[in-house]
Amino acid sequence: MLTFDYHYLVRRLLYLLCCSMPLEVLSQAESPPEKPVQFHQKNIAMESYEAVGAFDVNGDDTLDLVSGAFWYEGPNFQHRHFITNVARWGGGEYYNDFASIPMDVNDDGRLDVITGSWGDQTMLWRENPGSNEMWKEHLIDSTGPVECAQAWDIDGDGQPEIVPNNPGKELKFYQLEDGKFARYEVGPEQGHGLGFGDINGDGRGDLISNEQWYEAPGDPFSGEWKMHRELSLGSASVPILVVDVNDDGKNDLIVGQGHGYGLVWYEQSSDESGQRSWIAHPIDPYNAQFHTMAWEDVTGDGQPELITGKRFRAHNGRDPGSGDPLGLYYFQWNGESFTKHTISYGSLGVGKGAGLFMTVADLNGDGRNDIAVAGKDGLSVFYNEGYQP
Repeated sequence: MLTFDYHYLVRRLLYLLCCSMPLEVLSQAESPPEKPVQFHQKNIAMESYEAVGAFDVNGDDTLDLVSGAFWYEGPNFQHRHFITNVARWGGGEYYNDFASIPMDVNDDGRLDVITGSWGDQTMLWRENPGSNEMWKEHLIDSTGPVECAQAWDIDGDGQPEIVPNNPGKELKFYQLEDGKFARYEVGPEQGHGLGFGDINGDGRGDLISNEQWYEAPGDPFSGEWKMHRELSLGSASVPILVVDVNDDGKNDLIVGQGHGYGLVWYEQSSDESGQRSWIAHPIDPYNAQFHTMAWEDVTGDGQPELITGKRFRAHNGRDPGSGDPLGLYYFQWNGESFTKHTISYGSLGVGKGAGLFMTVADLNGDGRNDIAVAGKDGLSVFYNEGYQP
């Protein structure tokens, strides 16, 4: 059951007021605050793929970037290598490339890339040849339209499974077995949004969508996943983050609106009878299209921060807030709420969004986590320069 506190209702009214404000007034209200951690932006390419992964493609112990039809050789990402032709669809604004997940599928010692898309409604993997040859594409499954996909260790054996978000289709995941992917059904339905984590404190990872969560059985491959209808999260992000925000021993949910305004964390609560409820706390109601996010340490204090930003031209510019400035942000928990820090903000060519599938990793080996973001507004790396005087 979802509930709202008084402060949320007040902020919601402010949000509705801001949504009715002229764009220039909203932009002034949302001008970037001072940044305690500095980032240096490097533009890598102007291709409009919306996913980027970071892994060692060529075996030189250096992270490379993989995005759409190309991989970019680290550490400076200036040398671009062709992977394969990636088809466009949806009026030419989308590519069949909505994820960039590294995995050595064929056990040859080289990392391949797993992706999927809404357009061709499949999950597939592209085989790393270890040479300048084109990467061969291999079908995993005809899944239905793929909003995005994630890699999560469903059974806790150290090897991640692949979980696509297929709104309107059954929820399922794929386990790699002897070079092939076995499909396992979780439940009959899912909506826009997907998360993974322990909701009920039994030590097992559950799967979360925007209207329900599925309780993991003892054996996730043969047991029954119990569906709980407790949620109403809208066009939720991929991923939905499952973290204990307020350190009370219960995991909460952090949810962005992928096709509208809002970024909220839902506090898990329960009454004396054990009835679970979710209390909404706004993080950022003034910005739109928070479609992807990460929970990683970018400040170097050992505690993770929320990293997210706006997806550029989702639904070909027809979503609420599509004309607003682009932004990339990190949010730091201060013990009571999230403090917002702006990494990039502005109109196209000035600000940078977060796309569909982002990567947070130490890309230059300096011990600090950097941020790689793709999108219809191009591919960029934000190098973390730490605290500056």
